[in-house]
Amino acid sequence: MVAKMRVSITEATRLLTDLVARAEAGEEIILTRDGLAAARLVPMSTGSDREARKAILEAVRASGRTKASAGPSAARSQEIFFTMSRVRPSSNAGPFSPVVIRATR
Repeated sequence: MVAKMRVSITEATRLLTDLVARAEAGEEIILTRDGLAAARLVPMSTGSDREARKAILEAVRASGRTKASAGPSAARSQEIFFTMSRVRPSSNAGPFSPVVIRATR
């Protein structure tokens, strides 16, 4: 913030355009009512928001560059599923065939 300027609310209504321009330029304007501070005009801070978004984007990009680690084999997960649920795929099912499940006893 460059400087603080005190302006009565009555006067601020006439000078609003100029006061907003000053706030955009970095000046802090204190609006007063009966000589006491009532409100403050300050510039919108976009730098920190921009920096935060940039940091998040970089983190996402970095995580995308890392290679995914190999997980368990899909065949093993099917084995676990079929063992736990007591169902078996039909014997004529190929690797790309639709799965036909038949119940076992």
